[in-house]
Amino acid sequence: MRDKAVTNSTCLIGLQRIGQLEILPQVFPVVFAPPAVQTEVGINLSWLRVQAVQNTAFVTVLQQSIHPGEAEAIALAIELKDVVVILDEKKARAVAKKLGLQVTGTVGMLLRGKKRGVIPEVKPLLYSLQETGFRLSESLIQEALRLAGES
Repeated sequence: MRDKAVTNSTCLIGLQRIGQLEILPQVFPVVFAPPAVQTEVGINLSWLRVQAVQNTAFVTVLQQSIHPGEAEAIALAIELKDVVVILDEKKARAVAKKLGLQVTGTVGMLLRGKKRGVIPEVKPLLYSLQETGFRLSESLIQEALRLAGES
């Protein structure tokens, strides 16, 4: 199981809203983010490794179809190799998968956290996220609860 991740801002913002940012570095001991994500989130985290993307031309191409933070996260994941990229937006996830990246989302990260014993239950976290405006369909919540053995 890969222990390094590149995150987009959605996961960080969602976890910040529910006061659970510390989960991410426990699930992935090494967490990278591109500068666009750091800027969007607007907080400095001691454990978050902000790293610029070298291939800015590739980022420009990706930005024609996805958000700048997502584009930088995907490009950085390709450059770093052997990382999981944390993306929640459907279009960005599809682009990353097409490029051969291992993709998870905030919900998948929480499921991994439960599996590793970082969190005891995902259910209260999922509903807390939903209450703060984080978009989670009921079908996604139910599938996550099934996978977590909490349904």
